[in-house]
Amino acid sequence: MLTKRQNLIETIRGGNPDRFVNQYEFMNLIMEAPLGTMAGPGQTIKNEWGITFSWPEGQIGGFPVHDDEHLVLKDITEWRKYVKAPTVQSSDEAWVGAIEHANSVDRNEEFVTGFIAPGLFEMTHHLMSMEEALIALYEEPEAMHELIDYIMEYELEYAKVMIDKIKPDCIFHHDDWGSQKSSFISPEMFKEFYLPRYKKIYGFYKENGVELIVHHSDSYAANLVPFMVEMGVDIWQGVMTTNDTPELIKKYGGKISFMGDVDSGVVDFPGWTREILEREIERACKNCGKHYFIPNLTQGLNFSSFPGVYDTATEIIDELSKKMF
Repeated sequence: MLTKRQNLIETIRGGNPDRFVNQYEFMNLIMEAPLGTMAGPGQTIKNEWGITFSWPEGQIGGFPVHDDEHLVLKDITEWRKYVKAPTVQSSDEAWVGAIEHANSVDRNEEFVTGFIAPGLFEMTHHLMSMEEALIALYEEPEAMHELIDYIMEYELEYAKVMIDKIKPDCIFHHDDWGSQKSSFISPEMFKEFYLPRYKKIYGFYKENGVELIVHHSDSYAANLVPFMVEMGVDIWQGVMTTNDTPELIKKYGGKISFMGDVDSGVVDFPGWTREILEREIERACKNCGKHYFIPNLTQGLNFSSFPGVYDTATEIIDELSKKMF
């Protein structure tokens, strides 16, 4: 029987996997790294960038607060006045939990995985609201180029420290690039503003010992897949059914792999049932096949919004592996 790591490699390289890669099993996520303050359920917090996040009780996630009182970036043409990157924590004391966790991982079995969120696009709209960020790409492109470069340089500084402290084999990087039906910006605009910066970020990781880049975008982004390939993404996690995953595998398999095709919104809700999960996961596995595909809830971490959904999905994937391999 292959290890989780070996089975993942066989799957994404079109080799001889002996079972489906089961969701996040190959990534041992090092969540103790000092990435910044994040809101939990029922909390309102201000993070190190000055962005206020609210996660109302009873909701499945949080989002930045963008009223006049809490908006960080009030004028993109004066972004230097408003946006101040926090200091990247580099002391062993700040990283002690992450270092201990990374050192405990059997790297023959799993990938030591660094977690990054938010990404370049998300950070722009966290600072200034989605509407203003999208408008600024059209009306103030020069200032937006400067701002995205500034965010990129912070990411690269953090990457240097992370690589030094935990020597990750894999990076799991969040940046949602679309809605369920379309990308937020056109491919042409994505190519201008985001592709060059992601090539630098992901290239830096690859040049410094990182074997796998897993990019999360639980959205439609089929029109951006060529850019994902160019920037060095190995696995797109969060691929929704609206992307036509089987067709993407036919077209791009061997260049990039796809993780998801089980829409969280369809299976992860208060009235979820095992039967719904069985239907959706079996459809995904039969349609997408054994190569370049990892069955997974489109959720951006290894859990579900409602108790039992993720674990039940894991059980069902194991059962399908026994039937289909």
